[in-house]
Amino acid sequence: MTEEPTSEAPETPEGEEPTSEAPETPEGEEPIKQRKNGLYPGVSDELAASMQSGWADTEQHDLEPLAQAPHTARRRAALSARFPGDRLVIPAGNLRTRSNDTDYSFRASTEYAYLTGDQTEDGVLVLEPEAGGGHTATLYLLPRSDRENGEFWLDGQGELWVGRRLSLTEAEKRLGLPARDVRKLADELRDATGPVRIVRGHDAGMEAALADKVTGERDEELRVFLSEQRLVKDEFEIGQLQAAVDSTVRGFEDVVKVLDKARATSERYIEGTFFLRARVEGNDVGYGTIAAAGPHATTLHWVRNDGPVRSGDLLLLDAGVETTTLYTADVTRTLPVNGTYSPLQRKVYEAVYEAQEAGIAAVRPGAKYRDFHDAAQRVLATKLVEWGLIEGPVERVLELGLQRRWTLHGTGHMLGMDVHDCAVARTETYVDGTLEPGMCLTVEPGLYFQPDDLTVPEEYRGIGVRIEDDILVTEDGNRVLSAALPRTADDVEAWMARLTG
Repeated sequence: MTEEPTSEAPETPEGEEPTSEAPETPEGEEPIKQRKNGLYPGVSDELAASMQSGWADTEQHDLEPLAQAPHTARRRAALSARFPGDRLVIPAGNLRTRSNDTDYSFRASTEYAYLTGDQTEDGVLVLEPEAGGGHTATLYLLPRSDRENGEFWLDGQGELWVGRRLSLTEAEKRLGLPARDVRKLADELRDATGPVRIVRGHDAGMEAALADKVTGERDEELRVFLSEQRLVKDEFEIGQLQAAVDSTVRGFEDVVKVLDKARATSERYIEGTFFLRARVEGNDVGYGTIAAAGPHATTLHWVRNDGPVRSGDLLLLDAGVETTTLYTADVTRTLPVNGTYSPLQRKVYEAVYEAQEAGIAAVRPGAKYRDFHDAAQRVLATKLVEWGLIEGPVERVLELGLQRRWTLHGTGHMLGMDVHDCAVARTETYVDGTLEPGMCLTVEPGLYFQPDDLTVPEEYRGIGVRIEDDILVTEDGNRVLSAALPRTADDVEAWMARLTG
């Protein structure tokens, strides 16, 4: 990785003409941020003049709107109708430092991307209330990096360092919104009058500019509304979720094909293999891949992925590809590393499969959200009683939640742009709500027998099984988006044999 540029001027020996510093920064703009210890101490006047000229016009004139542009417009209209008379500020967020002068890969805030289709850092969507009702929506973005002041080649975030940004005119064509320079927005917001709401947690600068104009309660109402707005997916979103799942299925196939290499290395080979598929076909993984082999499968969110992969053990792979539009799949399979379940592994796996089948059958329009969880938990509690691992009757177990020692987590969650989508929706509209066509959720029961659990026979200890699929609520029931990935024990074994044979 090359070092970022520097424009710091050197100390000049007496009697010599100084080399110029970086071109002057126009009044009101931040000076170009430089790394301290660069090899070039300054910029000569001749070099500065050279860098300002001789560049072709690269403005793109034939851009088409994004596929989701009609959908983002409809979403903004619904937001406008919910908060008449309020100025609404929805930031994309800023770059976050990973270490020293390197940043984490940027991922725009879900609220911002949902309403705009844009994914660039520092962007802000502002809905300005109109006198006659409704709002005017404006997107505030960083324009292309400046060639007059040298930003495009001297600044670490300049065009020659991190790539070309769209011009404001290009952004307007792609996103279907008027675009303005975001660097002036904070001052405009400080002078704003009337009620304002902002989605917090993404842009400290914009929050500071509005500090005396907003309240936590009003801002939370905005965030909750945007979370609940995503509960029912539109046709574009459903298509993106299916695409994410399809790529994820291919990623699982990739992993099975290289299990021999994982056995020779570690769980990291599995993680890296799936990541390759995510980056080639999508934006990224939608969350940290869980590649949990052996007893690690009993840790629900095992993302260290540094353990051995041994023949005879189970591999719990929980992973999802995130599309370039930021919709993620979330699928889990528990696979026998050597291709064949042992009798006890199969017994546990088939219990979880039966629980998942009961849960999926309960997903339909008009059903309570909790129904699929209750159906799956009842099956698992029944199995635990039948196996003599817990004292019945089953109704007592469920009433006291005693099965949770081995089932641990809820049976699913909403899915969309976030792996745990709509997370700040009100309880009455989410877990106490009713399923509707267009909702997408996971059904993912599991059984986990910890390696140190002395309440179960030794042979159970260290076995963890989860089966997870992505389910779309339809008009007449449901559709399993991840149906292309085998689920029964027999089908999993046959599928693995086919891929490795």
